[in-house]
Amino acid sequence: MPAAIMECADFSEFQETLKNMRKTDDIIVNTINSVIPTDSFHPDSLAACKNLHEQLDEGNIKREKHIKNCISFTADKVKRLREQREANADDFLLKKELRAEQTKLRMLQVELTVEDLIKQRTAKVFNERCRKFYKAL
Repeated sequence: MPAAIMECADFSEFQETLKNMRKTDDIIVNTINSVIPTDSFHPDSLAACKNLHEQLDEGNIKREKHIKNCISFTADKVKRLREQREANADDFLLKKELRAEQTKLRMLQVELTVEDLIKQRTAKVFNERCRKFYKAL
């Protein structure tokens, strides 16, 4: 089983991985301040902003893919557990596992919304400081 799929099985591991993947977005103000120290002076603001934009985009794509992969993995598991429950409706442990997986699936889906909010916040900060130098497409 690939490491990314193993992280999907444990929601705490999944969240820790996302937290690490979101570091650049979490410290966007500090990152921009180090890339472009002042509005009036930076040797190559265009290149600095372009490079940061590419890093942010790459991070967004990786995180969204990771979240969607875990949603798919967990949805498949929920489907299998439902089928097993239909075959064995009296299995209490199976019902408990199904409920836990359904809850995890909902929490993973919420992470997509969180990801959108993070992207919006990061884009706002990026645009405030870099719009003079670099126009993202």
